Amino acid sequence: MKFTSLALAAALLFAGSAQANESLIRKTLTQQFPGASISSVQKTPYSGLFEVYLDGQLIYVDAKAQYVFAGKVIELKSGSNLTQARLNQLQAVKWDSLPLGNALKTVKGNGARKLAVFSDVDCPYCRKFEAELAKVDNITVYTFLYPIEGLHPKAVQISKQIWCASDRNKAWDEYIANGSVPKNDGKCSNPVDATIALGSKLRVEGTPTIFFENGQRVPGMVPAAQLERLFAANAK
Repeated sequence: MKFTSLALAAALLFAGSAQANESLIRKTLTQQFPGASISSVQKTPYSGLFEVYLDGQLIYVDAKAQYVFAGKVIELKSGSNLTQARLNQLQAVKWDSLPLGNALKTVKGNGARKLAVFSDVDCPYCRKFEAELAKVDNITVYTFLYPIEGLHPKAVQISKQIWCASDRNKAWDEYIANGSVPKNDGKCSNPVDATIALGSKLRVEGTPTIFFENGQRVPGMVPAAQLERLFAANAK
């Protein structure tokens, strides 16, 4: 009983200390970065650092917020990018909140496994990902046309032309395969601008960006074998 009481006291002391640190960190960073949004402050299991999710980014600070560390934390033994893994958790979305009607829908096999992809028509990595998707069966893929105009100036117009084609999926496949642009002016009612706004809201900063049905996101091109592992890891 005495040991239990001591353990409880220690736990309460640690919790109180962590809360005090969090309060100090929030106050200091708010003073240093006025107007910044601090969504969370959490103690990490490494080096006594605190993780701060600030304006959609992860930074690390010491307990008194005297030093700020920006960058990726890599676990050497496994090679895991702990920063990216944590960001994926923090930036997960509710699947039901995605406007799937604004995406191209492709069903393969029984379509049981679902995937949403934010893809830029002129992104070379998106083309590579499409080739990998072709190797995966029993999936439903929702492709959001998400042109990044700063990188690909023609992508917005071409995305609208793909959406306005009589067969959108065919138009997408043909453009990805051989650059064939649909013969229309892209002036039909289309969701491209809304998707750009959505991607900005969700902090989709590169393409492809993948969302699984449980809301977890994975940025970047993923080979078919890795995609299968991710499906298993993110099964609802």
